[in-house]
Amino acid sequence: MRILIAEDDFASRKVILKFLSVYGDCDVTVDGMEAIDAFMMALEEDEPYDLICLDVMMPIMDGYQALKNIRDIEKEHNVPEDKKAKVIMTTALNEEKNVKKAFELGCTVYCGKPIDMEKLKSTLEAIGLI
Repeated sequence: MRILIAEDDFASRKVILKFLSVYGDCDVTVDGMEAIDAFMMALEEDEPYDLICLDVMMPIMDGYQALKNIRDIEKEHNVPEDKKAKVIMTTALNEEKNVKKAFELGCTVYCGKPIDMEKLKSTLEAIGLI
C-alpha cells in the first residue's frame, strides 16, 4: 500500500508514520501544497497513493483545500471511483460543520485527534485497506 501523510505537527506526524509504516510505504509532507505536489508526482509515475491522511489545520494550504484539489485532479485524470485514494481527515476540529464539509469535499473517514490507533486500525480494515 502507498500512503501519504500530510501533517504539520511533528509529534502527530511521527506517531502516524510509525503506525502506518507497518502497512505500506509512507511519504510525509508538512502542508497541503506539498501533499498536492506529492499526489501529482505519484499519479504521474503511475504509482498513486492508496491512502492519504490529511490534517485539516496546516500552513500554506489547509486539509480541506488539499482534499478539494486532490479530488479535482483525480477527476481531471479520469481516475475510476474504485481507484481513488481513500482519504482520512485527521483533526482536532470535531464540530459537525467541519465533519460535514470534509465529507462534502470527498473524504472517506473523519478521524478526531488525538488519534486512537486501535480505532484507526479498525477503520483501515473497514475501508478495505488492511
